[in-house]
Amino acid sequence: MPVVRLLTAADIPAGMQLKEAAGWNQTVADWLNLLALAPEGCFGIDCDGALRATTTAVCFGQELAWIGMVLTDPAHRGRGFARRLLEHTLEYLRGRAVDWIKLDATEMGIPLYQGLGFREEGRIERWLRPAGPVSPGGASVERFVPDLALDREAFGADRSRLLKVLGRIESASIHGTGFAIGRPGSSAPYFGPCVARSPAAARSLLEWFLEKHSAESISWDILPSNGDAVALAREFGFRRVRALARMALAGRSDPAALGNHDSLVFAAAGFEYG
Repeated sequence: MPVVRLLTAADIPAGMQLKEAAGWNQTVADWLNLLALAPEGCFGIDCDGALRATTTAVCFGQELAWIGMVLTDPAHRGRGFARRLLEHTLEYLRGRAVDWIKLDATEMGIPLYQGLGFREEGRIERWLRPAGPVSPGGASVERFVPDLALDREAFGADRSRLLKVLGRIESASIHGTGFAIGRPGSSAPYFGPCVARSPAAARSLLEWFLEKHSAESISWDILPSNGDAVALAREFGFRRVRALARMALAGRSDPAALGNHDSLVFAAAGFEYG
């Protein structure tokens, strides 16, 4: 059976090679953030003297854990590395008595996750906007102050640690109505998370980000159940490029529902965070 071990910062160059082979957008900073947020929840498998597969699990209190960065070197697929890592990760999370375990699954990964008990609860889509001018919208935003009550209402769990880490990068708020965070990507800057009480607030936050990055393509992950977010994406020239399944698994018997509200989520934090 493949041996699972914890990842460390020394594994980041190999992790970057794995994610490049998959065509993903994460950066070295993203790996560092994952290791800082989940030092005991980032796992890997070595083979032939090198890191060949990874997975991560970030916990949001006892309510929710999010699995991400499920990567296997293409030349080493079919050896059960991903299943072994996921089984180990689920054992780790059940040991922590987490209520719910979720992830965003590619079409390739769905059968594996279904076999482990995950069930689809919705979809999440990646949208991309090519570089181009943005008409000044007069967006009025303020210094980032995370609205933790609003974020819990939207996401259904405590993301305060994540928002503290990501908010240091590029972020803005509109007092009482929403906030947005952005960060660099290896191929495109990433817009998200964005939580807002109205489409108007989300529009102002999106305009703030687009005006800062008009010379770059922009990546944005949207829950299609939020029709207002989809409408904004189309209006501002984004197009859908990928669709993943959002899947969930109970971490213990009969957990209470999270009570998240997708209508408030205008941008996800990323496939590795939810």
